[in-house]
Amino acid sequence: MKLRALALLVSVALAILLAPLAADAQQRVNVARIGVLGLPTASFYATRIEAFKQGLRELGYVEGQNVAIEYRWAEGRYERLPGLAAELVHLRVDVIVTHGTPGTRAAHEATTTIPIVMAHSGDAVAAGLVASLARPGGNTTGSTHFSPELNAKRLELLKEAVPRIRRVAALVSPANPVSEVVFKQMELTARSLGIEVRPAWVRRGDELDSIFSELVKARSDALVIEDDAVLASQARRIADLAARNRLPTAASLDYVRTGNLLSYGASFTDLWRRAAIFVDKILKGVKPADLPIERPTRFELVINLKTAKALGLTIPPSVLVRADQVIE
Repeated sequence: MKLRALALLVSVALAILLAPLAADAQQRVNVARIGVLGLPTASFYATRIEAFKQGLRELGYVEGQNVAIEYRWAEGRYERLPGLAAELVHLRVDVIVTHGTPGTRAAHEATTTIPIVMAHSGDAVAAGLVASLARPGGNTTGSTHFSPELNAKRLELLKEAVPRIRRVAALVSPANPVSEVVFKQMELTARSLGIEVRPAWVRRGDELDSIFSELVKARSDALVIEDDAVLASQARRIADLAARNRLPTAASLDYVRTGNLLSYGASFTDLWRRAAIFVDKILKGVKPADLPIERPTRFELVINLKTAKALGLTIPPSVLVRADQVIE
């Protein structure tokens, strides 16, 4: 009996001593590891990343407690994306969150096993990243927005807002694989509107001054800016040059606060928050191949009347009445 009692006491003592270690081990096992592959700088995407983390918190994931996030930023250099994607694969993260076609493609080529969630991307089907919207197949899912159609719509809205325009320049990035498709769609739309659109290829931010000089020489009447993270990181500079050269501009919602005349598109912060839902489902065992690709259903039109006034423009009431927001 004494031996049994002693053994019981030893067992209880060991259980008490080992409980913290077991709990700590269990906590480590339950920590999900998420890789984030970004094209621009961390500071430029701070709002979107905060939206993503907020989405995770709403689902019970808190960074530093039950989830760890590994960030890799290409600092605006497309050529760095494959190497950074490989780093995340080497770390054996549970899921990789990307944005844009270049980043998603880099992750897609780096792994066929680790799940990939697109916070947002250009036409993922046309880019060959997924088989279809309903059944993506493979290891990639998330949200896609059809960049060619969106950019063409901005051109159409710009023509409605400024009927006099005849020659439009399109700022596009040659490093973005969807740029050529985007521009072709704009060409088709321009033809139907009876206007001319020409590409202005931007490889680096320091080229913008010379590019705008060429636009002025070519007597461009307006400017449409492609959805591209590197271009968006130059939003303030582009807006300043456009204002100086009296060029009305149309772009994504990234440009709303920069003096852009017309902004149209989906909220990227909303899409990043939505990405957390995809991550949650995958961490709970759902395969990416079985998660249908989503498309944004809400698009906002923002008109900046301060910019219109500075350019001496009067925006037609038919355009203003459709705006979700008017900056005065």
